[in-house]
Amino acid sequence: MTQEEKRLEACRKGIPWKEWGPYLSERQWATVREDYTESGNAWESIVHDQARSKSYRWGEDGIGGFSNSDQRICFSWAFWNGKDTILKERLFGLTGHEGNHGEDVKELYYYLDSTPTHSYMKMLYKYPIQEFPYSKLVLENQKRSKEEREYELIDTGVFDDDNYFDIYMEYAKASPDEFLLKAEIHNRSKKAAKITVLPTVWFRNTWSSGRDKRIPKITEVKPGEMLLEHHLLGNFHIYADEQVKEQVFCDNATNRVRLYGVPNKQSKYPKDGINDYIIDGKKSVNPEKVGTKASAVFNLEIPAGGSKTVKIRVSPNECTAPFKDYDEIFENAVAEADSFYRAKQAKVIDKELRNIQRQAWAGMMWSKQFYYYNIRNWLHGDPGRMKPAESRKKGRNSDWQHLYNSDILSMPDKWEYPWYAAWDLAFHCIPIARIDSDFAKDQLLLLLKERYMHPNGQIPAYEWNFSDVNPPVHAWAVLRVFQIDRYQNGTPDYDFLKRSFHKLLMNFTWWVNRKDTEGNNVFEGGFLGLDNIGVFDRNHPIVEDAKLEQADSTSWMAMFSLNMLRISLDLSMHSPEYQDMAIKFFEHFLYIAGAMNSIGDTDVDLWDEEDNFYYDVMHTPDAPNQRMKVRSMVGLIPLFAIEILKAEVYNKLPEFREKLEFFLKERPKLASLVSRWEKPGKGERRLMSILRGFRMKKIIERMLDEDEFLSAYGIRALSKYHEKHPYRFEIEDKVLEVAYLPGESDSSFFGGNSNWRGPIWFPVNYLILESLLKFSYYYGEEYKVEFPIGSGEEHTLLEVTREICLRLISIFTKDENGNRPVYGDNEKFQKDPHFRDHILFYEYFNGDTGEGLGASHQTGWTGLVAELIHRYHWN
Repeated sequence: MTQEEKRLEACRKGIPWKEWGPYLSERQWATVREDYTESGNAWESIVHDQARSKSYRWGEDGIGGFSNSDQRICFSWAFWNGKDTILKERLFGLTGHEGNHGEDVKELYYYLDSTPTHSYMKMLYKYPIQEFPYSKLVLENQKRSKEEREYELIDTGVFDDDNYFDIYMEYAKASPDEFLLKAEIHNRSKKAAKITVLPTVWFRNTWSSGRDKRIPKITEVKPGEMLLEHHLLGNFHIYADEQVKEQVFCDNATNRVRLYGVPNKQSKYPKDGINDYIIDGKKSVNPEKVGTKASAVFNLEIPAGGSKTVKIRVSPNECTAPFKDYDEIFENAVAEADSFYRAKQAKVIDKELRNIQRQAWAGMMWSKQFYYYNIRNWLHGDPGRMKPAESRKKGRNSDWQHLYNSDILSMPDKWEYPWYAAWDLAFHCIPIARIDSDFAKDQLLLLLKERYMHPNGQIPAYEWNFSDVNPPVHAWAVLRVFQIDRYQNGTPDYDFLKRSFHKLLMNFTWWVNRKDTEGNNVFEGGFLGLDNIGVFDRNHPIVEDAKLEQADSTSWMAMFSLNMLRISLDLSMHSPEYQDMAIKFFEHFLYIAGAMNSIGDTDVDLWDEEDNFYYDVMHTPDAPNQRMKVRSMVGLIPLFAIEILKAEVYNKLPEFREKLEFFLKERPKLASLVSRWEKPGKGERRLMSILRGFRMKKIIERMLDEDEFLSAYGIRALSKYHEKHPYRFEIEDKVLEVAYLPGESDSSFFGGNSNWRGPIWFPVNYLILESLLKFSYYYGEEYKVEFPIGSGEEHTLLEVTREICLRLISIFTKDENGNRPVYGDNEKFQKDPHFRDHILFYEYFNGDTGEGLGASHQTGWTGLVAELIHRYHWN
C-alpha cells in the first residue's frame, strides 16, 4: 500500500485525515443561501463589490481556500499588485444578468493536484501585474449580444508580454491536524514587480446568528506567530516565515457603515478592515492585534523572471523551529502523491494522458465544499435578527423545510455552481470512486438521507429550486460505484448497496406517483437537466391544459427500472429474498417498454415509423398526439435502458427465473419487446433493452452519421441535420424554432448559459458508451455496423465504443499541430509554456470544434474523461 492508501485505510478506522481540506467555496456571494431579499433575486442580493464588507450567514469564500470540515476555521490567500483598488481576496465574475451568456468567472486558475485525503494539494492562480480590469469585463460583456463570444480576462490584454504573476498555492499535511501552506510567486514579466501576499485566517461567523454564544479569537503572540483559539476545535499556532512584515487583525463582521450607512455595532474593525488598511492606509485594523480575522503581510519585490516563496505552518502544538523540517515535509508529501497516482495510472503509459487524468482527479478533489443550508432557519430567520419577508415562507424551496444540509459535498464548480446538483453529483462519483471509493459511496448515500431526500421520496435537484426534476441516475451511479469498489477492493459492499436500495425505492415510488400522473407508464418530468433541448421550456408548457409525454423521461424511467433490477439481483446473490424485488422491477421495465411502443392501454407511441426515431409527444385540447420531431439527445436516451444478465446469475436464482419465465409466457406482447430474451447471446448472456434489434440498429445508424449526431469530438446533443432544416412548431400564433447551435445558446428564453442544441456533453456521452459496451457484450464480434455512416467500413460495437471514447479524450489532447481542441484558437493557451499543459474542464464543448464552453471548471462530470482514459486502457 502507498502512504496515501494507508491514510485512506486509517480514515476508515476513525483517524481524521480528511478533517481539513479545500472545503472553502470560491463564491458565497450571490447564492440563494445568502439571499434575504423579498424579490428572491439572488444574483443582486450581494454583489461582488459588497462581498469584502458583508459577513455571510451560511459559508465563506476565498482563493485557494482550506478549512476544517464544517468551515469554522478558514484559510485562503489574498494578493495585491499595488494597482488594484481592492485586495484580490476572492475570484471575480459576472452574474447571470451581466454576462451575454449568463454567469461566468472571469479569472484564470487551475487545479493541479490533490490526494483524496488532501495530504498534498496544489493549484495555480494567474494574477495580472497591472490593474485588474473589473469594469472593463462587465461593460464589454454587457455590450455583446447572444450571437457574440464572451469577453474573457485573456481578451483584455492583461497577460500580454507575460505581464503577470504565476502564483502556485500548495498545502501539505504533517499530521491530520497539522499542515503547511506555501505560495510560490513567479514574476513572468520582463521587469521587477512588487506584490503584497496575505495568507489569511478567519472564523466563519457563527455568533451573529444568535445560535453560537461564544466568539473565538486570533491574537498575536509575537511577530510571525499567532494563536488561534476556538472553543470547539481547540488552539492552533500559526507561524509565518521571516519575510513577514507584520500581522494585522480585524473581525469577520459586516461593515454596516459602508453597506447601509448605519453604525457598526458588532465591531469597530469589520471584515474589510485589512483591505482598507493595505489599499488606503486607513486605521481600520485592530491595534491590539486581536480579532476573528487576521493576515500575515508579506511585501515582496520579485525580479524579472524570478520567484519568491511565502511559507506558513499551522500546528496544534507550539513549535520551537517551525520551518526546520518544512521543506522535508513538503518533499515527502509530493513524493507520496506521485506514488499514489503512479499506482492508479499504472496502465496509462502516455505521459499526456496521465497529465490530463491527474488534473481531472485534482479538480474533483479541489471541488469538494462544505455546504450549509438549514431551510427552516433560512425561511424564518435567526433569533434577534431582522425577519425575512412573509412572502418568503411560500416562495423558493418553502416546501423543503425538512432539508438541513451541513456536509462536505462534491460540487460541479465552486464558483459558478457553489451548490450541489443531484444528477451532476451522480456522475462525479464514478471517476472519484477510482481514487476514493469511500467518499463516492458516502456522497451517494448522503443525498438519500432524511436531511436531503423529501419525505415524499424526491431527491433535491439544486439550490435554485430543489423541486426541479433531474434525470433519475442515482441508482445507476450506486450500481457503478458498487461495481468499481468491488473490483478495486475485492469485496462487495452489500451494506452500501442495501442502504441505497431501500432509499431508492422511495425515490422510484415518487417518480411513479408524481411524474406518471395517469398511470400509463409514459412519463413527464420537465426539462430533466437538458435545459433548452426542446421547442419550449419543458417545465412550463406554452398553452393551458397542454401535456408533454417525454421520450427521455420515459426512457430514464426504463433505465431506472433496470438499474433497480440489477441491484436487486446483486443483492439476491447475497440475500435471496431480494428476488421478489427483481421481478417487480422487471415488470415495471416491461410495462414502460410497452407504453413507449403503444402496447397496452395507451395509444401514445413515442416511436416514429417514418423517421425511425423517438420523439416527445405533445397533447393540447385541440391537437392530441403531436410528435415534436426534434432529432435530439431525447431520442438517443432509449439506448440507456439496457441490462445484461449473465448466465451464472440467471441460473443461481431459481425463484427469479421461474417467476420471470411465467410472466413472459403470460404477457407475450410485452415479452416480445425484450430483445432476443429467449436467445442467449455471447457467453450465454441475456439482454434486456427497450430497443428491439431493428430500432436499436436505426438509432445507432443515425447516431453514427457525421451529418447528424457524430462529431469529431463525440456525440452531439442535437443532430446537425437541423442546421439546414430547423424544426418549426406553430401554436396559438407563435412560431417556435429549434436549430443546430454547436456552441453557445443564442437565446435567453431558457435562462442560464448552457446549450443542448448541438454541443458535446460528457455525462450523456458516457452513458452512450456504457450502453454500446453492453450491446457489445451481448452481440459479440459477429455484429458489425458501418462506422461512420457512408464510409463503407464495418466495425464491431466494441471498436465503435473505443473510437467515440478516443474522440472525447481528443478534446484535451494535442493534435498534429500541438493544439488542444478545448482551447480553440487561443494562441496563448495553445503555445505558451506557462499555459499549454494546464487543463480546464469545461461544462460542455462545441459540437464542431471541441472548444470548451460554459463553466470553465466543471471538473465534476467533465472529469469523466479520467474514467474514459482508465477504461480505454483497461478493456
